[in-house]
Amino acid sequence: MTRWQVLDTGVQTAEENMRLDADLLERADQFPRPILHLYDWIGDSATYGYFTDPGDFLNLDKAKTLSLRLARRPTGGGIIFHIWDMAFSVVVPSHSPEFSMNTLENYALVNNAVLNAIKELLGNKPPLALTPDDFAPWDDHCSHFCMAKPTKYDVMWEGRKVAGAAQRKTKKGFLHQGSIALMMPPREYLEQILLPGTQVKEAMEVHTWPLLGKGVSEEQVSQAKEALSTLLATQLTLSSLLLSAQAEMIKS
Repeated sequence: MTRWQVLDTGVQTAEENMRLDADLLERADQFPRPILHLYDWIGDSATYGYFTDPGDFLNLDKAKTLSLRLARRPTGGGIIFHIWDMAFSVVVPSHSPEFSMNTLENYALVNNAVLNAIKELLGNKPPLALTPDDFAPWDDHCSHFCMAKPTKYDVMWEGRKVAGAAQRKTKKGFLHQGSIALMMPPREYLEQILLPGTQVKEAMEVHTWPLLGKGVSEEQVSQAKEALSTLLATQLTLSSLLLSAQAEMIKS
């Protein structure tokens, strides 16, 4: 199964990771196959949607004190902390059978693969599902934090968000930037970095389900990321094979 190309660009700054994703989308029509882009971060990092001003939602002075690196994503969506997650991206050329003009179908393609990869990692035990509808935000600030407000086709476990994403589609293809929650952010960290007078911290605690729970080691996090990378590549390829089989059935 070699339909998907896996591109691992290693550990980079937040700005460089986002630049690489933007460049992949710009060149999407040049790739013969869809790409799973794997990467990690230099230091504590967070990204924010293309039209978001992080200063409206974060204490930027405290972010500087805590050495939190911020970068704008080429996709939309809210703020994501890349300290306790596994981040990845997917680039699908517009000439690929996996590409759809329907954005929700593109979300479903990738997030179903994410769901199946997580289930396989955890031994198929958790009753995971893609949420059918957007959740109502607890307040305006919650609308701007990925893990504070589940949205349609996020991967969920009993009403709590396991994985989310943001997308951007052009004539050349689409870019899907995903995040899988591995651990919960410490309450004291959020209290320092978030602006006061909002319900973001509480919403994140209620709406997030981290795969690894609490008290895990760096080695356990690293092992989980490595396993998820392999499983995700396999599940994306299986999704492609299923699409091909369905297309053949329609033709026949």
